[in-house]
Amino acid sequence: MTRREEREQAFILLFEKSFNEETEISELYDLALEDEIVAESEFVKSLAFKAWENLETIDPVIEKHAKGWKLGRISKVALAVLRMAICEMLYFDDIPVGVSINEAVELCKKYAAKDDASFVNGLLGSVSKEEK
Repeated sequence: MTRREEREQAFILLFEKSFNEETEISELYDLALEDEIVAESEFVKSLAFKAWENLETIDPVIEKHAKGWKLGRISKVALAVLRMAICEMLYFDDIPVGVSINEAVELCKKYAAKDDASFVNGLLGSVSKEEK
């Protein structure tokens, strides 16, 4: 499985979690494995779990850079993509920031509304400039 496919599976888990906040991410992962929605992958598991476990750090970063937007106004697809990409940017030193941004934009193009890709690209670009 490629890294892009693994990211897509981590995104699916985070998106699903946004509808099932009472269900543990590990339970969603196990169910997704059982139903063959995701394949067993340490990267998928690590990315999805780390993103969800660090929302108290990640969400304020999104809020800070989403000028004029509250988290509740951001589509669930874009929010899941942003959480995953910012998690990569903050916690995965071996992944270049540009790769995280590009992959997030591609996921938005595939799953999100028309304007979400440019919104996500701009927000992540702002985050990357501040992190340098």
